[in-house]
Amino acid sequence: MEELLAATRYTLKGFKRGETITGKVVEITGRTIYVDIGGKAEAVVADQEYELAKDYFRALKPGDEVTGVVLITENDAGQVILSLRRAAADSRWKAFEQAMAEDETINVKGKESTKGGLLVDADGIFGFIPASQLSRDYEGNVNELVGKDIQVKVIEVDRSQNRLVLSEKAVSEADEIEKRKKAMEAVIIGGEYDGRVVGMVPFGIFVEIDLQSKTKPKSKKEEGEEIKLEGLVHISEISWEKVDDVNQIIKEGDTVKVQVIGIDEENGKLALSIKRLSSDPWLVVGGRYKTDSKHKGTVSKVAPYGILVRMERGIEGLIHASKMPAGMTFKEGDNVDVFVESVDLDKRRLSLGVVMKDTKGMIYK
Repeated sequence: MEELLAATRYTLKGFKRGETITGKVVEITGRTIYVDIGGKAEAVVADQEYELAKDYFRALKPGDEVTGVVLITENDAGQVILSLRRAAADSRWKAFEQAMAEDETINVKGKESTKGGLLVDADGIFGFIPASQLSRDYEGNVNELVGKDIQVKVIEVDRSQNRLVLSEKAVSEADEIEKRKKAMEAVIIGGEYDGRVVGMVPFGIFVEIDLQSKTKPKSKKEEGEEIKLEGLVHISEISWEKVDDVNQIIKEGDTVKVQVIGIDEENGKLALSIKRLSSDPWLVVGGRYKTDSKHKGTVSKVAPYGILVRMERGIEGLIHASKMPAGMTFKEGDNVDVFVESVDLDKRRLSLGVVMKDTKGMIYK
């Protein structure tokens, strides 16, 4: 044997457990795959791996190059036993990347509901469907999908982080999403619309707008089709004055005029503003509230750090607690005479002091 090997200049390779090797598929018989790895006998893929990656193994054919890890260096038949799990995983991740690039639909199985969505089994790899990517039919009923086959689209793949994010509503609400995207194309940042408040949350209000109501420039509506979109007016965009509770300002069902300040075409969402339809009151602060000038205001809030004073719509100043005259107290709604200590237009801060009517023994500006 040694003389024959020497004559043919062929050397047998020795393998170690855990070693990564590359070979070519030479035969597939049922669930058994034989791989030429340059050893004295063909390697065999571990039988139990077939169930872990059926689709991968079914796609293999003689001549395909595969990379595996040595599980057993030699069995009773002198064969090396290989694991192709890593290769199968590589193949699955590449398939996910391709599905995302080509906007293909894939099938997964629901495994476990979580606070943020649904864990699924995607051909042996765990994926995640965020609650925001589930159709309205499953709001509050995510458990209904556990154990069921689900059609989804891939929206994020990151193998280095073992991250696979999927969308169920991209399939179940595909027609609606497509209509929404087309409607989004008619929206222009800065456009003004009439809308109706359809939802209230602590951080703002949801407004449904009618694309026909845009004033600058005028939009066109497809004949026979109602085009409406929903957007969020964040609590900071409701008024130039500070809003602590949206329910004190607006009620669900109210009609409002809004301006579009942001467009998220990918997710079909709009950012809206009410306050930007009126002029920014801080544009006049620099000229009207000069250092040492005196003004009248109304106490809007009493806090441990000081007194907030409303000067006019959208303009508040602070009398810091350290600047309060001894023995003087205020309550909300009180009128107060103040003078301007400093103005910071960039940070929109107005620092105030109290004008004393009886100045005996007092020092003030």
